[in-house]
Amino acid sequence: MADPFDAAALKAAAVLKEGLDDWGPLPFDGPLDVLTDSYAAADLNDIGVHILRSGLVHSLRMRLRAQEWIRRHPEIAQERIVAPVVVVGMMRSGTTLLQRLIAADDRFHCAYGWEVVEVAPRLDGPWPAAAAEDPRIAISEKREAVSRELAPELFAIHPMYAREAEEEIVFLADAFLSHVPESGAHLPAYRSWLDTQDFAPAYAYLHRMVQFLQWQKQHARTAERWVLKSPAHLGYLDALRAQFPDLHIVHMHRDPRDTIASGASLNATLHAMHADRVDRHRVGAEWLERMGWTNDRAMAARARWADEPARCTDIEFADAVADPIGQVSRVYDAIG
Repeated sequence: MADPFDAAALKAAAVLKEGLDDWGPLPFDGPLDVLTDSYAAADLNDIGVHILRSGLVHSLRMRLRAQEWIRRHPEIAQERIVAPVVVVGMMRSGTTLLQRLIAADDRFHCAYGWEVVEVAPRLDGPWPAAAAEDPRIAISEKREAVSRELAPELFAIHPMYAREAEEEIVFLADAFLSHVPESGAHLPAYRSWLDTQDFAPAYAYLHRMVQFLQWQKQHARTAERWVLKSPAHLGYLDALRAQFPDLHIVHMHRDPRDTIASGASLNATLHAMHADRVDRHRVGAEWLERMGWTNDRAMAARARWADEPARCTDIEFADAVADPIGQVSRVYDAIG
């Protein structure tokens, strides 16, 4: 039986579906090879194989399609991403609350749920700006409805709405350098390999996709800057800053005893979607270790920025819940 995670076959499937073969200038074959080898060795059920394989093909299709848009419109690569506000913090620390509040201000761009699901419009259809509503929104809303019905537990823990601001971790996953795979399957080789990797290519790809989204928004909305968000950035603040040198970090804080168990529960739910046997103790132990690793790296980066106190705003979760507008006001004061 053919290996469903053969990297060459996955790329060929994406090329066949899109009718394109230009992958763009940013490397990704090495990470893809390590990830697919790890998936092939994982104890996945048939549904898990289908879901994870389909996700890889979708990522590859988006790379191809986005690259073709950029080839046709090279001005995309000249888009300037000015002084983004980036919300970071452990899962369940209030990052979504803060991002969506700031995104409600039309002076800010954000990545909506429908945009991160399908960052590149179809090439053979009408330009979305010419339509009454971007056709990707309806597609994403259908996916949202299916998720609500088929995975209600997952949706309750981590709801993803088509028309709400969403985190851009998908673009790191599309670079095959992210902690998304380990959150959904037991991948010890990939997990260990990640700890030694330079995430610069993933963040370069993230920057490229934010440029692409900004270019797409030019006819629909005028905004001055972006509000981005992902707990995943917490361990990679230096890589993030290398791509967005004038960023402002909003660092959310909450007692780890209130956040880590919830994150581990989400991961266990994802594992159970893809495998028949899930060792919840192992999932919990790995998440606890990952959160320690992540926070150590975040605080080390913050220490390197100690002479730039205006670079970050620290917000306690309890304060964000008690006075969300007041905390957003603090951010606005900090960024002028």
